[in-house]
Amino acid sequence: MTTTLLTKDQLALAEVTLDFAQDQLAPHAITWDQDKHFPVDVLRRAAGLGLAGIYVREESGGSGLSRADGVLVLEVLATGCPSIAGYLSIHNMVAWMIDQYGDQGQRDRWLPGLCAAETLGSYCLTEPGAGSDAAALRTRAERDGDHYVLTGVKQFISGAGSSGVYIVMARTGGDGPGGVSAFVVERGDPGLSFGPDERKMGWNAQPTRQVVLDGVRIPADRRLGAEGEGFRIAMNGLNGGRLGIAACSLGGAQSALDRSLAHLADREAFGARLLDAQALQFRLADMATELTAARALVRTAAEALDRGDPQAAQLCAMAKRFATDTGYTVADRALQLHGGYGYLSEYGIEKIVRDLRVHQILEGTNEIMRVIVARGLTETLR
Repeated sequence: MTTTLLTKDQLALAEVTLDFAQDQLAPHAITWDQDKHFPVDVLRRAAGLGLAGIYVREESGGSGLSRADGVLVLEVLATGCPSIAGYLSIHNMVAWMIDQYGDQGQRDRWLPGLCAAETLGSYCLTEPGAGSDAAALRTRAERDGDHYVLTGVKQFISGAGSSGVYIVMARTGGDGPGGVSAFVVERGDPGLSFGPDERKMGWNAQPTRQVVLDGVRIPADRRLGAEGEGFRIAMNGLNGGRLGIAACSLGGAQSALDRSLAHLADREAFGARLLDAQALQFRLADMATELTAARALVRTAAEALDRGDPQAAQLCAMAKRFATDTGYTVADRALQLHGGYGYLSEYGIEKIVRDLRVHQILEGTNEIMRVIVARGLTETLR
């Protein structure tokens, strides 16, 4: 990880986070993956370091860190386990959305538990028939006096079943993004249930399930923001979420690169260390260069989001697309450099490859990231 552009505070933050990743995540990552174990106790230890309320203002119980700080934290966490770091990215997105768009009563109700990870959070936008076309979602929230009644199904929800708080996007008006509103649903609400835990290629250390809303009746004060603002809230949340997943790709890939260096230094072939073979050195040089370029773009986008740059959404899409593609490619090359050992689960490389593959899909597929970037380039010519 490049540290030359980090402040003293960021260097200290990275050091503390790295110690946690090495002590609490890395030694258990393979077992959690194989056993499909969601280590909630470890998430609460992370919260003790302020990592469950990274972007939440201090007066609400959070750490009050910037997006530039956050991508650093998530990258370092992902060197220990991309799956757990990825879930923490989503959890922090949920906490930020409540802090940013909730009223004081909503912040007081949910943020203390979220920031302590006593309550976990999930983000519910995607549906079985509305993935990339998020504005086409069909889950409905019907107003009934002082309540709303929510009906629909959400798909691919990280943390579902274990989380206590769900930010649900539901349609309160007509078609399109203007008819969507945001709601906070709690795990104990009558009518809320969950599908079976999905069997996945990676991200096995966290549950992924359907969230089924069968006439879930909630008070009107569970609405986040005004009616019709839900899609804007969802997209603003995703700007940060995309940076988080991009950072997790960097961390996972950096771990794979570091393991490759150690492996090649330890192995010999034809009377010489593999690390001394120029062809392999060139491969390592390319991996390091591409990761450094991706890291620079992620940090640039994070800084743009921090200062409210009008191009921040476009930069976040660029960073997410480039960093997740780069991270997966670097991890795949690392597997190749390990030879047959890379294919064995005990070395941890194949797990990183499997975990990073989904980063090119979630928080908006990389094809959709290209759409966002292209719209930003061409909108002045319409």
